[in-house]
Amino acid sequence: MPHLRLSPPAPTRPGALLPRRDLALGWTLMVLIAALGWLLTTAQSRDKGMEPGTMGLALPLFLALWVIMMAAMMLPSLAPVALTWAQAINRSTAGRVRTLRITEFVGGYLLAWTGFGLLAYGALAVTGRLIDSHPDAGRWIGAGAFLLAGLQQFGPLKRVCLRHCRNPMFQLLRYARFRPWAKDLRVGAHHGLYCVGCCWGLMIVLIPLGFMNVAAMAALAVVIFLEKLWRGGPWLSWAVGLVFLVLAVLAPFQDWLLPGLEMSDPSADHMWGHVL
Repeated sequence: MPHLRLSPPAPTRPGALLPRRDLALGWTLMVLIAALGWLLTTAQSRDKGMEPGTMGLALPLFLALWVIMMAAMMLPSLAPVALTWAQAINRSTAGRVRTLRITEFVGGYLLAWTGFGLLAYGALAVTGRLIDSHPDAGRWIGAGAFLLAGLQQFGPLKRVCLRHCRNPMFQLLRYARFRPWAKDLRVGAHHGLYCVGCCWGLMIVLIPLGFMNVAAMAALAVVIFLEKLWRGGPWLSWAVGLVFLVLAVLAPFQDWLLPGLEMSDPSADHMWGHVL
């Protein structure tokens, strides 16, 4: 019997059958939207800074900012799947209708992440209240977030959802049987739920690192992109999981790992208020 060599599954090549012009246009559009998201997120981070909890944001404003962040972080890794779906649409639709359908697909995807944003808002609100009443709790909240994120990197949900995100062709063929009503919106939302299942652990480390920590967001966006599109993506997810587990051990003793859980100094704020 020949020896079988097992290796992580390589991602498919979505969009390979699209004309090169359409392929380039699709990638360019996704990158431009993501770049705009990064610009808006960076501008907001300068205004808000980093502090525990929801930073005083009401839920609608938080969700708007969250969707912008998700567009910045996730759209580059979504582009191949969106282009694959565009390939399927291209065979039966043309012109403005095709553009509208792709917009619905991306909107459905972001809708799934908006749902997760509701959970994130609740978690941040609880975190803020705990740190207000027990400032030392931040160390253990940070350790817990890193631990949960590390365990999720090795869990079965991560494995199943990452496999889908790396090889979505089977699911996209299945989506062809969906009923026409809001079909593209539902397909995007369905794929978005797989993406949430794959990446929610990576997102919760923003609790200790800072909800508006642009450097941490950029690093996570690179990890997400490589996990989904690089041949060694599954191995990278395990390596990142090990790093998170190490950070979980260090977090209670290293304040520099918890910039998002540090209370601002009221006396300093009062002093600067007089200076300004």
